[in-house]
Amino acid sequence: MRKHPGKSRVLTSVAEKRGRPRSSESTSAILEATLRLLKEHALRDITIEMIAKSAGVGKTTIYKWWPNKAFVALEAFGLEMRRDVLIPDTGSAERDFCEQLQSVIKFYTSKTGRIFSQFLAECQSDAEFASQFRERFLLPRRAAVQVIWQRGVARKQIDRTIDMDTVLDLIYGPMIFRLLAGHAPLNAKEASGIVAAAFRGFSPRS
Repeated sequence: MRKHPGKSRVLTSVAEKRGRPRSSESTSAILEATLRLLKEHALRDITIEMIAKSAGVGKTTIYKWWPNKAFVALEAFGLEMRRDVLIPDTGSAERDFCEQLQSVIKFYTSKTGRIFSQFLAECQSDAEFASQFRERFLLPRRAAVQVIWQRGVARKQIDRTIDMDTVLDLIYGPMIFRLLAGHAPLNAKEASGIVAAAFRGFSPRS
């Protein structure tokens, strides 16, 4: 998703808005407990009570820092993705995008990653969550892959006159659509094809 003009302001996190500073120990326990639950249950089936019990904390502790389970799950999801999905540097921008997309696909099709589509559904009915989803998850992830683009431009592997946001949408958009529609496979071979199409265009090559 593109960064719209006038929305460059980074929102304060929900947890920070809700007052008291977090206990790092309790926060870690809550997020790890949420990740464990997400591996076994859909978001709709998880409750704050389940998270609290698994983390060994009271419900009030969770509600001090997050308004509901979706916000807890979003932060836990982002934590897990930062740990599992890295930004490669192979010397080739095309190969970097290919390996990174393969890594993202592997994560999104895992037990934890499958919740991504549930976040998109939540965004349709909760404007505050949708705003946090963009600011706290999508924009940071997009900034991470911009590093690959910038290296490619610096190495003269990418035409600096091409709009970066458009190409990033061309690379990552098909993956999101396939996750939601399920009409086509998602695997390493497909990731290579998507990146090749974005880099080489659609005209016949001589």
